[in-house]
Amino acid sequence: MRFPPSFLDEIRERVPISSVIGTRVSFDRKKTNAPKGDFWACCPFHGEKSPSFHCEDRKGRYHCFGCGVTGDHFRFLTELEGLSFPEAVQRVADMAGVPMPARDAEMEIREAKRATLYDVMEMATKFFEEQLQAAGGAKARAYLRERGLSAATQHSYRLGYAPESRNALKEHLASKNATKEQIEACGLVVYGDDKPVSFDRFRDRIMFPIEDLRGRIIAFGGRALAPNAIAKYMNSNETELFHKGKILFNALRARKAAQPQAGQPAKAVIAVEGYMDVIALAQAGFTQAVAPLGTALTEDQLDLLWRMSPEPILCFDGDSAGIKAAHRAIDLALPVLKPGFSLRFAVLPEGKDPDDLVKSSGPQAFQAVLDDARPLADMLWTRETASGVFDTPERRAELEARLKQMTALIGDENVRRHYAQDVRERIQQFFGSNQRSNNNSRNNNQNSFGQQNGYGQQGRGAANGRFAVSDSLARSVLVKTTSAAPPLRETAILMTLFNHPRLIEEDFETVVRLEFSHPDLKRFHAAMLNAMAEHHVANGTEMRKAMVDTNHGALIEALEALTRRARMWTATAEAAEEDALEALKQAIHLHQRASTLHKELKVAETALASEATDENLNRLLDIQNDIRNAQATEALIEGFGIPSGRSGKGF
Repeated sequence: MRFPPSFLDEIRERVPISSVIGTRVSFDRKKTNAPKGDFWACCPFHGEKSPSFHCEDRKGRYHCFGCGVTGDHFRFLTELEGLSFPEAVQRVADMAGVPMPARDAEMEIREAKRATLYDVMEMATKFFEEQLQAAGGAKARAYLRERGLSAATQHSYRLGYAPESRNALKEHLASKNATKEQIEACGLVVYGDDKPVSFDRFRDRIMFPIEDLRGRIIAFGGRALAPNAIAKYMNSNETELFHKGKILFNALRARKAAQPQAGQPAKAVIAVEGYMDVIALAQAGFTQAVAPLGTALTEDQLDLLWRMSPEPILCFDGDSAGIKAAHRAIDLALPVLKPGFSLRFAVLPEGKDPDDLVKSSGPQAFQAVLDDARPLADMLWTRETASGVFDTPERRAELEARLKQMTALIGDENVRRHYAQDVRERIQQFFGSNQRSNNNSRNNNQNSFGQQNGYGQQGRGAANGRFAVSDSLARSVLVKTTSAAPPLRETAILMTLFNHPRLIEEDFETVVRLEFSHPDLKRFHAAMLNAMAEHHVANGTEMRKAMVDTNHGALIEALEALTRRARMWTATAEAAEEDALEALKQAIHLHQRASTLHKELKVAETALASEATDENLNRLLDIQNDIRNAQATEALIEGFGIPSGRSGKGF
């Protein structure tokens, strides 16, 4: 019996995959995070002593990092229990409380028709591939070479060429016994009552096949080669196979690329603007990129992104159109935010798209853009405050009311509560810093950063249109990104995790997403995560052995020496775990806050450099005031050197 895909999707959605797998395995209590739908167990397909079998309710998939088995609800039942596919479907349907579908002859006819349409689309794809390599495809090949796409990349993405002919594809498909109705149903020709003879939809264009999530060709995108073409990019029209608002270009490959691989953590899916960006990024090593199909991001596409990655990165051009697109994405996402699922926003340098940036500056430049991606909450705050002047109680009240109205749109109660709290804290800090700055300007001949007042009555200092930073601020670890020696706080965090690896499992997602500025610490962080995945280390001794075996012994010695010189005793092996955990939480909080402030500072500096207005200067100074206030909390890091009495003797 053939089951409708919609029925299979429905019962998969209703039954968490952990419920199916949990009938045959016992989940590991230490590694499992049930509230997040993240489960670990010893693999039922091969013998092992420590859990490397992983299943995620969000994705509805399982994978064993030991033997490599992978699949969904039905594959688990067919391969482990030996059920037939219909029996597996019956089992899951019973668990979902959904009756099995009755045999529907008309539906089976429609399914058979759809299957035939997929065959026609495959024939069209092969035709376009052949035309690209034929004599008529010379200018198309030249264009792709100019864009820097290798022959291997072209072959991998099955790029092709539609000849400059009104009937080349139509005649080819007819010669392969495709009917007129099938060709029209696939959207490959333009036809209608006002057109006595149909003609090929795509002519003289580079062709990009568009796959569904099962790898079948369902549509095409075409890039015009003629400079005077009506549309530079053109997609297939809506068909029975293709609904452009429900699919993303490269979604199947990106989903696979984003999954954890050989001990490496999961990658965030990247959403960019177009086909060429996706393919150029894949060639540069960023294989987890997708693109909407010529429209603004839709709710269905957002849901698809979240099924691939809990915090996808939306990458926009740095021009006004890109900023507007980011703002539309904020409005789209707010009502449907849910625990653990959000967006991050990366803004490219103005005038650059991902393809340009990778070509001109290399993959590391694009990675730097991704590293600077900002959370949705930051982008919302920046949007609502960037161009405003809040110098009266009424204007401040208006901002507060507007932000409350925005957060009220969030459907999930828990997320809405946390956003409301975040907004309150930001407003209190924002208005408080404005008022303190105004008071300082009235009471001092010098502003708070040691510069002579040179900006009228406002007490705001500037030098050559840029903000002047004090020596103490310049030395602050809150605004440093790199230095010759590793930053103390980053060292403290990593050495705490190194000596107490069980704390990694306390909140694995947070540890995975930690960002480190120093290159040695970045490598150390990645190596520890690999050690956890590959060796399942349970204590500091096992972690040390795993890291030494991967040639990190010298770095361990250097970081330990730095830890002891700075008297960061809770980062050592001698510290009690409860002390280490408490200090770790404080350090991570400060680290994340510092990262956010630094990113806001960079945006504000860029804005002031491009437009030296009072508003941009005030915003920059407010952020620096926040940084200065945050410096007072750095004493918490010094608290690493104050023993509690439970351990750390001799320090």
